[in-house]
Amino acid sequence: MVNGPVRVRFCPSPTGNPHVGLVRTALFNWAFARHHGGTFVFRIEDTDAARDSEESYDQLLDSLRWLGFTWDEGPEIGGPHAPYRQSQRMDIYADVAKKLQDGGHAYSCYCTTEELDQRRDAARAAGKPSGYDGHCRELTAEQKAAYEAEGRASIVRFRMPDETITFTDLVRGEISVTPENVPDFGIVRANGAPLYTLVNPVDDALMEITHVLRGEDLLSSTPRQIALYRALIELGVAKAVPEFGHLPYVMGEGNKKLSKRDPESSLNLYRERGFLPEGLLNYLSLLGWSFSKDQDIFSIEEMVAKFDIPDVNANPARFDLKKAEAINADHIRQLDPKDFADACAPWLTAPHANWAPEDFDAEAWARIAPHAQTRVTVLSDITANVDFLFRREPVEDQASWDKAMKGEPAALLTTARANLETADWSDPEALKQAVLTAGEAHGLKLGKAQAPVRVAVTGRTVGLPLFESLEILGKERSLARIDATLAKLTA
Repeated sequence: MVNGPVRVRFCPSPTGNPHVGLVRTALFNWAFARHHGGTFVFRIEDTDAARDSEESYDQLLDSLRWLGFTWDEGPEIGGPHAPYRQSQRMDIYADVAKKLQDGGHAYSCYCTTEELDQRRDAARAAGKPSGYDGHCRELTAEQKAAYEAEGRASIVRFRMPDETITFTDLVRGEISVTPENVPDFGIVRANGAPLYTLVNPVDDALMEITHVLRGEDLLSSTPRQIALYRALIELGVAKAVPEFGHLPYVMGEGNKKLSKRDPESSLNLYRERGFLPEGLLNYLSLLGWSFSKDQDIFSIEEMVAKFDIPDVNANPARFDLKKAEAINADHIRQLDPKDFADACAPWLTAPHANWAPEDFDAEAWARIAPHAQTRVTVLSDITANVDFLFRREPVEDQASWDKAMKGEPAALLTTARANLETADWSDPEALKQAVLTAGEAHGLKLGKAQAPVRVAVTGRTVGLPLFESLEILGKERSLARIDATLAKLTA
């Protein structure tokens, strides 16, 4: 499959927020290039002025850097095929379009939208293919002049060869498309603006891309692009037709393709929730590929060492948020404790923190962080797990209160408080024994006995290990919170 230097490209449009399907495509291209010691080209397809924006462009670059992707050629670092933004390459496209026309591979089409629609409707009614019927393929100079005298505008169409196009997809195997299914197609608008159908293959040709790895939704355009590459080779613009590999759809709810409009598709969502880049990339790599039958957790370096396109599965991959979270949690647990503590920093300050900045205790955070590292799924979980340490009063959670304060909570808390008063607060096991003994005195097992204590001290029914949390919070503050809860229960 790989007979020489590998050159792949990632060429998103700067529209809206980056989505996970886009990231998966970038990841597979990047990993393929790194696996084969090749070149990863980052190119921006920004010819749609109505939809493209500099804000989205900046977000793309920032997102790729956050994920840890590096590119060998592209924006901000340049390269031998610069510029790498299509909006800066218009003269190149105009020149190639002219060469295609001069070489007989393209022609001017004067058909109006109304005429095209009428002929398509007639073709459908006759049970024939409804693509462009080649009406302007062989116009004489007189016919062209007559159309122009009428004031008709023209687009430029590529002349498809009258032959079956066969290629081997690196993911799907051999594919053949007959000529009646691939009609002549537009490459330049009437206003002279080049279309994606021209600029994408031209850039790939001039940048000497060897492998085009992209989404399955672009598979139908591949025969057209192969024909265009062959014409570019004949004209001396391209050296070879690249190999193609079409990656499987990422499916969302209801067996539908995950779209930009689906909330779970937004890369920003995962970044804001505190996914680690390593965790997110690990999960996304499993959408169409597998490391091994018995291993789902691996580093990006391990993926690069093993990844290859022929191992990608052609079947659609379903996005499973719970599995993504579980994989991210594993990567969090693998962090060095100091790296974990540093990574949590954004969620320990405004606007995430629900405590006053002056109440943050760095020493208490350092002590609780190792316990938190084994419990959180995403980094943003840390705020609710440790806020009891830094708030002057625990958070008020009515649902937690209702769940924990059943039976005779005041009696249980009174006994637990008395036991805790005399316990050794430097030993979490001693604190556990104090609550366990209180529970036994009231006919309760530890799980039931510690629930009112946890809610009294932390405000919530779930959280970090209770007795380590009590030790770090300290005797004075812990007992004061139990006293406040008893006052509320007996008021």
